Amino acid sequence: MKSGREVRHARIAVAALFLINGATFANLLPRFPEIKADLGLSNAAYGVMVAAFPGGALVAGLAAGVVIRRFGSARVAVLASAALAALVGLVGWAPSPVLVSVVLFSGGCCDALADVGQNSHGLWVQRRYGRSIINSLHAVWAAGAVLGGLLGAGSLVLGMSRAAHLGLSAVLFAAVALLVWPYLLKGAEHDEHARARQGSGARAGPVVYVVLAALVALAIAGAIVEDAGSSWATLYLRSLGASDAVAVSGYIALAGAMFVGRLLGDRLVDRFGERAVVRGGGVIVAVGMGAALAYPSVVSSVAGFAAAGLGMATAVPAAMHAADRLPGLRPGSGLTIVAWLMRVGFVAAPPVVGLIADAAGLRAGLALVPVAGVVALLMAGALSGRQLPARSSAPPP
Repeated sequence: MKSGREVRHARIAVAALFLINGATFANLLPRFPEIKADLGLSNAAYGVMVAAFPGGALVAGLAAGVVIRRFGSARVAVLASAALAALVGLVGWAPSPVLVSVVLFSGGCCDALADVGQNSHGLWVQRRYGRSIINSLHAVWAAGAVLGGLLGAGSLVLGMSRAAHLGLSAVLFAAVALLVWPYLLKGAEHDEHARARQGSGARAGPVVYVVLAALVALAIAGAIVEDAGSSWATLYLRSLGASDAVAVSGYIALAGAMFVGRLLGDRLVDRFGERAVVRGGGVIVAVGMGAALAYPSVVSSVAGFAAAGLGMATAVPAAMHAADRLPGLRPGSGLTIVAWLMRVGFVAAPPVVGLIADAAGLRAGLALVPVAGVVALLMAGALSGRQLPARSSAPPP
């Protein structure tokens, strides 16, 4: 049993892992146009190179559940986060598209382990609280993404070299991951998880797998929206005439609005349920980004990316939480499957958008974003209504 103080410390520690996970890759994003120009890449070639990161995550992600059951979510999350920071730092020295792709692929492998590890640990802490906190953890991730984007933009304003900027960031983020390790929860997390799900059914029936497929589709829709901001928002705003410093505001708007949506998400979910919140968010994404693409300008596009981030804020946390509670699956299996297959969206979206952009313009390629909003609206039926997470046997913090 853990005291309230230990659980609160664990919440802060796992939030720090979410923070640096969001910041590490976002810190690289403002450098993407520079890398694309330096390497002389077409939109399609650039999309393939960027897809190496989620490609690595897709390859390694299915093993995350086994690795976490073997070594524990705390150890996996910390070590994978530190390794991810080091690999993103190496992008500053990679001189060719092939080497950049190899480094991004390796970073994606680490990101998959870090992602499932920190979410598994966050859901363990949530069970200790007896109420929803997972959205607030994802809000911290979004705050980290904003911080990373601002750090990257600031390095451009200061005229820092790519190698110096990414190298210093790697040291900082890896140090944070290692420093919080002692404050994470310790113990038999999977035994407690299994006890928390007792009475939900011994085996997974066909309906469980149908629900799991819907949760995967919901997570992929969230991935498509996030990737639109990370991979294409800066390029799209530059195509509309924005300067380099202003162009990054599209991604920052998406990540910032996602932060606000997730910060409010736990309270909304406890009051209205995950299903209603995600359905409303799907409408916001479809209408907001659809209108921005119909009437393109720098201002309307920034607003559209903000609407997409706000609307999709709770979709991925809700899908992960619901998958982790599915009856008849081994602890961590549902979460691992959703996190793994969600990477399909991250892998497929950059080259698909790039191909459409080369054929019909980037504006047409970004039409995938309002489509993702419609998918979220339809798939939200797989989520629960108003329902608090199961409380663990430990005393509440």
